[in-house]
Amino acid sequence: MEQKLNEEDVKRLLSNPTGDTRAEIADKIASQHQGLSPGERKLAEDIFRLMVRDAEVRVREALSRQLKENPTVPHDVAIALARDVDDVSLPMLKFSEALTDEDLIEIIQSQSPEKQVAVAGRKTVSASVADALVETGNESAVATLVSNDGAVLSEKTLINVADRYGENETIGKSLVERKSLPITVAERLMTKVSENLRQHLLARPDMTPEAAAAMMIQARELAVLGLSNSESNVAQLVEHLYRVGRLTPSIMLRAVCMGDITFFEVALAKLARIKVENCRTLIHDAGKRGFEALFEKASLPKAFYAAMRAAIDVSYEMEYDGRPNDRERFSRRMIERILTQYGDLGVDFENDDLEYLLSKMNQLPTSVLGED
Repeated sequence: MEQKLNEEDVKRLLSNPTGDTRAEIADKIASQHQGLSPGERKLAEDIFRLMVRDAEVRVREALSRQLKENPTVPHDVAIALARDVDDVSLPMLKFSEALTDEDLIEIIQSQSPEKQVAVAGRKTVSASVADALVETGNESAVATLVSNDGAVLSEKTLINVADRYGENETIGKSLVERKSLPITVAERLMTKVSENLRQHLLARPDMTPEAAAAMMIQARELAVLGLSNSESNVAQLVEHLYRVGRLTPSIMLRAVCMGDITFFEVALAKLARIKVENCRTLIHDAGKRGFEALFEKASLPKAFYAAMRAAIDVSYEMEYDGRPNDRERFSRRMIERILTQYGDLGVDFENDDLEYLLSKMNQLPTSVLGED
């Protein structure tokens, strides 16, 4: 190692073994490690093993700084540095490829929050390490993890993050900005936002719990319907809403009133437990008996039948006009037709707003719908 660590270096170390000298020598040896011959490398690694036990933090810090991106550093040296105080450990935890997932998970579960943040910022983070970080409850680490494009985050993990940390503005923003966000996770985030809205509304002295709940449902359902931009996304969204108990008659009626017939068809097929293709045939059956049978099989509230039937009929006659606010005009015309349908049944509503209409649906007596 004469050309690497020269005689002058050795003399200085022997004559003046201060922390500064040891740190300088540690820096020099570690920086040259990958270019050494096999014999020199073994000698250098033996020196590393002595230096990781050096009482001076700056010596160990110099070693960590030079070895952090060295893939050939001995595992025992890497793990010793990774378990050290933060000034020594953080570079190794963020960059060293010598550390295994098992090493990282053990450190995540037993070491400081700062170490957890360093692991979350690694170039790549495996699914198992990501799950361990989410379980820590360390919001700074989770925010770093979610904003890390190199982190492998499964749909299950992302849903867990949305459920546990969705109220954290930084984490929520990072989730929304991920390159790929499953529709199920987006819906969970919207539910969190709606719940926050409800809590704020309940704090108002002029707001009843019932009114707050109605506003929450309205905000969530409108936002959720905006997630479905393709039939495959609609199928995923419907499946998710069904699993979590939020595939409600109100969101289905809201969808058809907004012209989202695809969502309505897929949702009805799910509730009736039949294929979407078969469901479409029954919904659009010219004799209308098919829809009646389908509605009953789906166990939807009878109070919604006339509204949904009217909405489907009107959808054949209407389409968006392409001008500003066309969705609102479409929905308005749709509601007018639904109200007319109920008027023919002897039911008079005081207000033609969709939220009012939805709130009244379940209050209709079954006798209005021709039940015995």
